[in-house]
Amino acid sequence: QVQLVESGGGPVQAGGSLRLSCAVSGTPYARNCMAWFRQAPGKEREGVAWIYTDDGSTTYADSLKGRFTLSQDNAKNAMYLQMNNLKPEDTGNYSCAATRSFDKSYCRGRAAFDFVFWGQGTQVTVTS
Repeated sequence: QVQLVESGGGPVQAGGSLRLSCAVSGTPYARNCMAWFRQAPGKEREGVAWIYTDDGSTTYADSLKGRFTLSQDNAKNAMYLQMNNLKPEDTGNYSCAATRSFDKSYCRGRAAFDFVFWGQGTQVTVTS
């Protein structure tokens, strides 16, 4: 079993930054593919960034490259999403997710329905 708890969301002005955290616990074997997803009101959930924890390789949604950075801290059992130069369209509920992947190629850009474990989400609101 894997437990995920997000934190770090909140209101922020456009152009500002936030760092989201995902505290992770549970069997490492079951969670070597982790990701951040977001969902804006009235829109479908979309993938933001993925990390294959076995080697730390990351993948980002094309539209977010250069502004968002995903990282992990194995000592703290945590995953982070640094978000810079935030825009109003970044507003949404951000969730971290985890699942097992046999290879990093299967983790890269993996769809939400493939993830088994989810946190409760943290709200990010970007005002102009």
